[in-house]
Amino acid sequence: KALDGVSLAARPGRVTALLGPNGAGKTTLFSLITGLFDSRQGEIAIAGHAIRKARSKALAAMGSVFQAQTLDLDLTVEQNLGYFAALRGLPRRAARDRIAALLDEIGLADKAKAKVRTLSGGQRRRVEVARALLDRPALLLLDEPTAGVDIATRRWLVGHIHALARDHGMAVLMATHLVDEVLPEDDLVVLNKGRVVTAGPVGEVVRQSGAADLDAAFTRLMSANPEP
Repeated sequence: KALDGVSLAARPGRVTALLGPNGAGKTTLFSLITGLFDSRQGEIAIAGHAIRKARSKALAAMGSVFQAQTLDLDLTVEQNLGYFAALRGLPRRAARDRIAALLDEIGLADKAKAKVRTLSGGQRRRVEVARALLDRPALLLLDEPTAGVDIATRRWLVGHIHALARDHGMAVLMATHLVDEVLPEDDLVVLNKGRVVTAGPVGEVVRQSGAADLDAAFTRLMSANPEP
């Protein structure tokens, strides 16, 4: 089984970190949440809409950033965002204003007319985050968002993601295998071998493990639940 009895909730205004080693089932879970995969068992609901019963409404409430980069390299930054805005049904003027505001927010206003292939990997990731935020989703889903980016972009991403949750009341579900991307105020779900090993506020998970910090707690949890 890729996933076995997984149950979790991402709360508005908070980052929920899905922490687990490679092969734990994080990407499979995200593929189910985004509707790329289907399952005959279980139920997934986004902003109160069950994917199986109200797929369009559920997916409309979600923005996502996948591990693999998915921008069109031959279009400009502005064109990439405009195309996605049209797919999401945003009126042209509203989309134009929203794109300008987001590019300013991510520090790439001067790159609006630049083709994506001229951007660095970190800049492309910032554009993907902006794209996911175009229509102000209730849930922001991020699958290993810092994979392959430079240290400065990694720090910016972690900080920006937490600011979005804190300042805009957005629910954020972020998959990662890096303990230092999880902040003390986060909710945490530890996944291994397709099962939830433990879940709760970071401080509570650390306390229950008897460890001094999250790094040590994660090591103990993985030792107690070794990979096959």
